[in-house]
Amino acid sequence: MTIRTACLGAIALGLLAGAAAADPLSDLAALPTFYTDASMKTMKPMAGFKKAWFAMPKHDRVTMTKACKDPAMSKPHAQFCANVLALGGAK
Repeated sequence: MTIRTACLGAIALGLLAGAAAADPLSDLAALPTFYTDASMKTMKPMAGFKKAWFAMPKHDRVTMTKACKDPAMSKPHAQFCANVLALGGAK
């Protein structure tokens, strides 16, 4: 009984840690609206970026802004985060 409880606890802890470590900037379903091409190499001009930004749900904007303020997470998405922070992390 204690072995099973310990295993279930370890699994639950692993699932919680994995969810907390997820990178919201890697959500490729949301990011294409910010790019002009399918390969997501060319960012839209600021007017198009701003329109796409405010079309997102507030929760997603807050989550992405927090991620952009973290240097480790923002480094791979430098141009995107520069635009987010230029908007003042607008909520």
